[in-house]
Amino acid sequence: MRTISATEAKQSLGMIIDMSQREPVIIQRQHRDIAVLLSMHDYNRLKGTQLEAFNIFCEKIAQKAKERGLTEKKLEALLKDDSKQ
Repeated sequence: MRTISATEAKQSLGMIIDMSQREPVIIQRQHRDIAVLLSMHDYNRLKGTQLEAFNIFCEKIAQKAKERGLTEKKLEALLKDDSKQ
């Protein structure tokens, strides 16, 4: 992973975009990492990983609710009661 300064990124944006197609590029300001430029392919892969993890989490919650006898009807009633408060 390449690291560049924010000034260099401003001056060479086209080149930095090209670099990001091969590997993520870290952008620093005053020697602190402030941003990462990455390809759309890498971004979509990361986003997909997060979505997959969220779906697995939801499935686990749904299974626990089912094990405890929580039905859609009961959930609707609980949410309706809660919104009145």
